Amino acid sequence: MIRVLVVEDDFRVARLHADLVATVDGMEVVGVAHTAADARALAAAQRPDLVLLDEYLPDERGSDLLGGLDAAVILISAETDAAVIRRAIARGAINVVLKPFPPAVLLQRLAAFGRFWDTFGSGQSDQRGVDRALAVLREGDSPAGAMPKGRSAVTADAVRDALRQASEALTAQDVAEATGVSRATAQRYLADLVAAGRVELGLRYGTTGRPEHRYTWRA
Repeated sequence: MIRVLVVEDDFRVARLHADLVATVDGMEVVGVAHTAADARALAAAQRPDLVLLDEYLPDERGSDLLGGLDAAVILISAETDAAVIRRAIARGAINVVLKPFPPAVLLQRLAAFGRFWDTFGSGQSDQRGVDRALAVLREGDSPAGAMPKGRSAVTADAVRDALRQASEALTAQDVAEATGVSRATAQRYLADLVAAGRVELGLRYGTTGRPEHRYTWRA
């Protein structure tokens, strides 16, 4: 399980963020802090893997905690000043989510972090593995609102997962059967991924002479 610490001074928002984390497979909330001092204490005691860190805390700015929590950090802030955001990233934030945002935005970044975590697994990694893991981490940066009209973030994730887990190239029908959507729907999502450069489209000629489209995830 990925252990998550939520740091947010607003009690209602903190509970919302914790509830969102609880809906993500493979994640659990190990603590909720409302001040920088509490965040440091809980991080030392619970040793989280990921911290959802608010920028404006009553006793200190969240970005001042970066580097001292010994965990990956997604900074959540209403601060839009570019210098502040650059500083947060330079200090180690793996992502920044600006308030206000719909729940789907945070959920997608959490899911992407989960896939990033799983991509590394255990043991040694090579450059290709590092590149793939970092690409997976950034996949959460396109919120549902930025997707083509009529697309579902849940279906998009299911299509990506089907391709990632496949040991060989898949057809649109293969993807449709793996995700429970129609072949036409699978084709639309596959076309999006091809256009985005995340999937390679190949052709295979059968006995009828008509080429069959086959899709491979680009690691």
